[in-house]
Amino acid sequence: METTTDRAIVPQQPGSVPPGTAAAPKARTKLGRPRIVGALIVIALYVVAAVVGPILLRYDPVATDLGVRLEPPGTRLPDGSVAIFGTDQVGQDIFAQMLQGARVSITVGLATLVLAGLIGIAAGVAAGYFGGWLDAVLMRLADVQLTFPSILLAVFIAAILGPSVVNVVIVLAISNWVTFARVTRSQVLAIQRRDFVDATRTLGARTWHLITRSILPSAAAPILVVATVELGHVILAEASLSFLGLGSPASTPSWGVTIAHGRDYLSHAWWISTIPGIGLALLVISFGVLGDALRDRFDPRLRSL
Repeated sequence: METTTDRAIVPQQPGSVPPGTAAAPKARTKLGRPRIVGALIVIALYVVAAVVGPILLRYDPVATDLGVRLEPPGTRLPDGSVAIFGTDQVGQDIFAQMLQGARVSITVGLATLVLAGLIGIAAGVAAGYFGGWLDAVLMRLADVQLTFPSILLAVFIAAILGPSVVNVVIVLAISNWVTFARVTRSQVLAIQRRDFVDATRTLGARTWHLITRSILPSAAAPILVVATVELGHVILAEASLSFLGLGSPASTPSWGVTIAHGRDYLSHAWWISTIPGIGLALLVISFGVLGDALRDRFDPRLRSL
């Protein structure tokens, strides 16, 4: 008969995790931390630049200095300052424009996200919790809007309302509420069938208490992921509308406006459009990476893969 001492004992390496144990998912969740930290660092740098930068470098959108127009990056100007990113066709500092543009773009993005989120979450909760004809009407309205490309719908509405920062927020909120509504609805349909919600309802909790204390907190993680990804899309959409002349007015510094002003000088003054374009792309990519990493962390189905 084989005894326990006759069996081969495989030594366990310190710190190793046997497959199939509960600690394995925790090890996998750590893989997303570098992406989250790296993306947050880049986004924090942009936010600090948008908040502090315009205070340190004052920018006058109507001031011109034709004596220093189209100067390349790193040029020392007659007043002793250095044009870090060069100057544009009217002698304005590209670096100062980017700092002011970051403030406008981030402000528009956050305001749009709040407005679109409020509309979409309210519609999603109403459709998922109450159902019936209200669900059918709201989701069919969402389906109709999804048949139009969001940027074309934004261009159409912006052309009617005219160029303005406030109008850009309204336009982009109308174009992006559907994503929040669909995600919220799907989460509400799944959460309201769980035992803790039924127990809270049995104890006599009213509808408002169930939604605000039980359902919405449980649906916060997916909504946060959607908001992170949508913020990058909104900033890119704002720049696209400004590039087309339907977003921020020409007197308001914006990355899209700066890129549009430099498109006729790409052959001999590439920095006017290229540097703001790189800055915009880096910020949008950072939001995309952050949203992807948060999805991997908060989605249990992806966590177990």
